[in-house]
Amino acid sequence: MNRKLITIDLDGTTLNPDSIITSKTEETLKKAINAGHHVSIATGRPFRMSYHYYQQLGLSTPMVNFNGALVHIPNQYWAHEKETSIDKRIVFEILAQKRQLNLDFIAAENRETYFIDSFDFFDEKIFAASNPSPQNLLSPKNLTTDPTSLLVRTEKCYAEQVSAELTRQFGNFVDVRTWGGPMAILEIVSKGIEKAKGVHRIANYLD
Repeated sequence: MNRKLITIDLDGTTLNPDSIITSKTEETLKKAINAGHHVSIATGRPFRMSYHYYQQLGLSTPMVNFNGALVHIPNQYWAHEKETSIDKRIVFEILAQKRQLNLDFIAAENRETYFIDSFDFFDEKIFAASNPSPQNLLSPKNLTTDPTSLLVRTEKCYAEQVSAELTRQFGNFVDVRTWGGPMAILEIVSKGIEKAKGVHRIANYLD
């Protein structure tokens, strides 16, 4: 049999508008797995906001998070794991320019948690189901390691300008991308990171 790697995104594709994998979708994907194919998640979401879908589908394949900045097999050692981070100094340089850039918030994320500079714009759909604690505040005391991804939010009228300015200043080190949807949220990842590269890594591993 010609085995396939079926790589699924989550938001706007596998998930319905209520962020749920319907029973029909789950059944269809599990049929593919039972037929000998591999199903793998490749998402812009952080691991903590996608792991329950991985569990729901009963997956054991590697997965892609943060649009390719993290490629891993959840909760186990994998020799091919790859996590690409951003220098935390860039985070604090952007934070220092928050007002000039017209930003509502700046958030740094890694595999397990997030740090946000203001709880005024906290959105559980983006960060986590539970309320933030003082440990989630973006500060040099809390953010002690280089994060995997950054999120910044602005007004739609400023989004293009913010993206251009961040690219001008930090474009040798990071890529800046715009989220789909109603909010003007920009995602910042290490230079050259793409979901496709993560998927390629998984396909090679699975042969």
